[in-house]
Amino acid sequence: MRAFVFPGQGVQRRGMGGDVFERFPVLCGQADTVLGYSIERLCREDPRRLLNRTEYAQPAIYVVNALHHLDASGPDRPVADYLAGHSLGEYNALLAAGCFDFETGLRLVRRRAELMAESDGGGMAAVVGVAPAVIEEALRAGGLANVVIANYNADEQCVLSGTAADLARARPIFEKLDGVRGFVPLRVSGAFHSPLMEPAAAAFRTVLDTVDFDEPRTPVISSVTGRPFAPGGQALRDALAEQITRPIRWDECVRYLRRAGVTDFVEAGESTVLTSLIDKITASEPAGGRPWREYRDEHVLALLRECANGTLGVDEVIDMIRAGGAAAGTG
Repeated sequence: MRAFVFPGQGVQRRGMGGDVFERFPVLCGQADTVLGYSIERLCREDPRRLLNRTEYAQPAIYVVNALHHLDASGPDRPVADYLAGHSLGEYNALLAAGCFDFETGLRLVRRRAELMAESDGGGMAAVVGVAPAVIEEALRAGGLANVVIANYNADEQCVLSGTAADLARARPIFEKLDGVRGFVPLRVSGAFHSPLMEPAAAAFRTVLDTVDFDEPRTPVISSVTGRPFAPGGQALRDALAEQITRPIRWDECVRYLRRAGVTDFVEAGESTVLTSLIDKITASEPAGGRPWREYRDEHVLALLRECANGTLGVDEVIDMIRAGGAAAGTG
């Protein structure tokens, strides 16, 4: 089985998109009208050095992801069994699933980016080398209650979010912590995916309320829950608003897809960020380090919970249990 995955903020760079713009002049014209500037010039030249600013980076990534996905699509091309995106990339996954059209998605992303950019005074930092539980204990021991894990990217790669002052206090704690290989401040303007973003999330809810969403034609995995989006437009509105304040659980997304039988992950565009994280996550899969029976039982229980809450049907659960065993190569 195959999953198409879409990267989020952080993959922007001057020159992104290459020649793909030339193949979609109509969509580029729509983007220019929505944004009020040339998206191609921003991405390919970035003459005013705006591409690292949130309000410009997010629309640029959305457009480039979308064009690359369209460029790789067609009747003779492989199709996805599942779709997923990391934070902002989730909008591209929902676009690919047919939940809204290109212009609607771009308008949502533009406003989301503007609201997130307005929430300044915070920051983010990557912590590499230790497990989330170790990070959480270090935060408790250091009295850093207002610093949270914003991204669970892989087993030993997380991103913290909090005020600039609290992150400055956290830095020496983690640099001295045994096993930490890096504490890397990120170039962002706010404490994304944390409670500090609640004003942005509240304002974005009013924007989401103006949009009618179609049901996805292909299952889309939520980067917050690591499970398929619940059905219904209101459930999707709630999830997209909550995503601004809640942590991204990319590790859970990948593990869910692996349990569902996905063995082929295709990352949109030129980025390999998600591919690298997926490789790290799959390399540490428990099926390789402990008996399949134990891993299988956890897998079955997780799927039964999905059935109980109505996210999956009985037939889907049966198919996914069978697929999980095959994917692990154990039968």
